Amino acid sequence: MRVDEFDFHLPESQIAQHPPAERGTSRLMVLDRASGETTIGHVSDLTAWLRAGDVLVLNDTRVFPARLLGRRLPGGGRLECLLVASHGAGAWDALVHPGQRLKIGSRFVCEGEGGAIHGEIVGRSDYGRRTVHLRAEGFADVDEAIEAIGHMPLPPYIRRPDASEDRDRYQTVFGTHRGSVAAPTAGLHFTPDLLAQLRAIGVEIVTITLHVGYGTFKPVRVDIVEEHIVDPERYDVSTTAADAINRAKAEGRRVVVVGTTSTRALESAAGADGRVRAGAATTTLYIRPGHRFQVVDALMTNFHVPRSSLLFLVCAFGGREHVLGAYARAIDEGLRFYSYGDAMLIT
Repeated sequence: MRVDEFDFHLPESQIAQHPPAERGTSRLMVLDRASGETTIGHVSDLTAWLRAGDVLVLNDTRVFPARLLGRRLPGGGRLECLLVASHGAGAWDALVHPGQRLKIGSRFVCEGEGGAIHGEIVGRSDYGRRTVHLRAEGFADVDEAIEAIGHMPLPPYIRRPDASEDRDRYQTVFGTHRGSVAAPTAGLHFTPDLLAQLRAIGVEIVTITLHVGYGTFKPVRVDIVEEHIVDPERYDVSTTAADAINRAKAEGRRVVVVGTTSTRALESAAGADGRVRAGAATTTLYIRPGHRFQVVDALMTNFHVPRSSLLFLVCAFGGREHVLGAYARAIDEGLRFYSYGDAMLIT
């Protein structure tokens, strides 16, 4: 399939630049993937769309402030470094800008209240990717320094500096395991009250972990969908979650998955028999039209960037024509798109 078959025009005014004033008040489009029919309401309506016996799967990863702003040494030119994956002992894969000017051996410093992070380029790849070695000054270790000095890694279509509100609103209320460089955005809509309401009607809620890395937001730079390659991401499915999901599947109950990240983790963890295997692993699974879903019965997700691997996944689940038709209606109805935008439930 051609990548341009997954294109659409979105008015810039519909790219959400801030979260809604109150968490959980976003709009919700429900798409019936069998008929293509859509209904628009609010996220609070989930109690009407989910039912007793459903298993709701959430990704409990937490975003860390992976965006470092600093200056090059010597010279003082501005530098931005997005930490993507840790290799331990201060070594990180990173996206560095301006990458073309930073050769191996280049040094930089990121300063903040309490100390600084000193960095050196020790390896390089394509498209601005570098291996950097970080050293903390004034902090117990590099992780503590990143938490203090780093900025929340808002995506580039949010055209503003990160603010104090993003430390809270670019996290889910149930995130517990630090490790993501982007939020599992479908989970941002849930409040403790909504989760309690869902439990009260008999929805079983379980969590799994997939740390969102470069594989989720890596740009598609090819013309043919099948030629794109996603980068590896780490996931962990607990025995409790796997057992709950496998029981539901065996009993004919729905597994409702929140987010493309949770979807990728569960489909990766499924064996040939369709049962979810507990455990931690790394996945390079690339879900695109033609994928046969073994676990997911319904998917809640945000509205995604055109020509992206996340849109390919959503179209694989909901059908390309139905999904793009729903997107067209969402645009006509003024729904907000992307990370801080509205949500879609595909049943």
